[in-house]
Amino acid sequence: MALWSRNIGKSKGLQQQKLGGARAALFVYAMEGLENMAFVANAVSLVTYFNGYMNFGLAKSATTLTNFMGASFMLALLGGFISDTYLSRFKTCLLFGFIELAGYVLLTIQAHFDFLRPTPCTPLAELNGGQCEAADKGQLAIFFSGLYLVALGTSGVKAGLPSLGADQFDKDDPKEASHLSSFFNWFLFSLSLGAIIGVTFVVWISDNRGWDWGFGVCTVALFFAIVFVYMGKSFYRNNVPGGSPVLRILQVFVAAARNWRLPVPESDHELHELNDKEVGISKTEILRRTNQFRFLDKAAIIENGSSMEGPWRLCTVTQVEETKIIIRMLPIIVSTIFMNTCLAQLQTFSIQQGVTMNRDLLGFSVPAPSLPVVPLLCLIILIPIYDRIVVPLARKITGNPTGIRRLQRIGIGLVLSAVSMGIAGLVETRRKRVAIENNMVDSPAPLPMNVFWLGFQYAVFGAADMFTLVGLLEFFYSESSEGMKSLGTSISWCSLAFGYFVSSVVVEVVNKVSGGWLASNNLNKDKLNYFYWLLAGISVINFGFYLICASWYKYKEVEVKQILDNISEDDFGRKDLNKMKIVNQPGSSSSRIN
Repeated sequence: MALWSRNIGKSKGLQQQKLGGARAALFVYAMEGLENMAFVANAVSLVTYFNGYMNFGLAKSATTLTNFMGASFMLALLGGFISDTYLSRFKTCLLFGFIELAGYVLLTIQAHFDFLRPTPCTPLAELNGGQCEAADKGQLAIFFSGLYLVALGTSGVKAGLPSLGADQFDKDDPKEASHLSSFFNWFLFSLSLGAIIGVTFVVWISDNRGWDWGFGVCTVALFFAIVFVYMGKSFYRNNVPGGSPVLRILQVFVAAARNWRLPVPESDHELHELNDKEVGISKTEILRRTNQFRFLDKAAIIENGSSMEGPWRLCTVTQVEETKIIIRMLPIIVSTIFMNTCLAQLQTFSIQQGVTMNRDLLGFSVPAPSLPVVPLLCLIILIPIYDRIVVPLARKITGNPTGIRRLQRIGIGLVLSAVSMGIAGLVETRRKRVAIENNMVDSPAPLPMNVFWLGFQYAVFGAADMFTLVGLLEFFYSESSEGMKSLGTSISWCSLAFGYFVSSVVVEVVNKVSGGWLASNNLNKDKLNYFYWLLAGISVINFGFYLICASWYKYKEVEVKQILDNISEDDFGRKDLNKMKIVNQPGSSSSRIN
């Protein structure tokens, strides 16, 4: 019996080792590329559909797109919550993938059948009534249902998919730790490759074959994205949901408030923590106590020597530290919001600049909305170079599996973002000088300046995105506790959502304070270059704020307990039991950017 039990344990261990790894991650890359192809294609062109097919005004079209983009990233918090609480990350990706698929099906049906849309706006209609026919309630219901099913679906995929892929690499294994960092690089690569196909091929299909074809391609892409991620089912290492992370955080605050009169003990032994039997057979993170936010430690104080209190009165040190981690993360995410505000300007004002410039390339007129392909192409080129050349060299120098530390990587991206805005100001100054020198300030004709001058600012910002976006995803995944991985990566996406929302506020405030730098409908008369330089200056200040936040951050320190308390000594063997130990993983010091 003992020999049989031992062999069973070994066979399970070998089976577990076969799971995960780069092979499992391939299915994640496939889903991300296809899903993002559909999402980005619509993000850059939906304004045209809102205005030309749903008869929304320009202002309403812009607002509808902003709300859609913001909701797509903000709702990732919901997806992260569901993934950590109720479903595995694999099931979360499947569920929300089908939700997004349903949204594209509705949009495709509406775009195909004329009676599901208002009568197209024509010059004759405008002359007769002064207004175009508005969509009725039924048409709007189908439209917004499809649109926000897409937003909800993509948010859940964005929440669960990065964590699902990262789960395939064991951060505690020195060999797999370096592969974990590479995963996030190649995840961004697949995301960018899908986006390139979206802003070129799918946008061309929508413009030349019709929106029903465009949405149809997105529907097919989502279908195969779901198929691919499902095909990897037998290869995945799947997480087990560990209860509501939000509920655990609330319990810490409630318990700390109830124990507010009790003094915080200096000894960790006087605080409640899981014992070996409670840890059980699974691998569980036991977080070490930190000195920040000591008030929350009161939630783990054992009164009268008894640990039998309910979860709303007594929490574990690990639960308290989970809460501290989330609090410590917030300043980091806040300090990256402004970078995405700068990104929003490249997606709006830079495209308007492109409209005024010469867009001929080898006899082909480059569409201004296709300019975002420039930073995406830069990412496609830079990511392999960074992952295969820069990281190995940096790893030899620093000894860090990731090459450079995660917070350092985010910081480099923030610096490059400021440089991009400075370059944008210089290019805009030259563009205006060309307009003045050629007496074309009021002319609608293209200026004798090639649109690819804008490629400099796009290229630098593409590099910034490679450092910051990947750094954020990797940082939030690694620093989040085992039960909050999806919620952690979801928080990183919120930086994009707030960046879009802050962008509109910044433009309005600058216009009022400056007396109308951006108030004219003529970029040749506006002071867009001043606006870019202002963004560059604020980005430098924001980087200073980030340095303070990064230096203040206290990294988690982990003890991983592997306990097999359900297997007897006779079945498993005394030697094997003696090999089981607590593995300490001390975090970095609070003064070091990691």
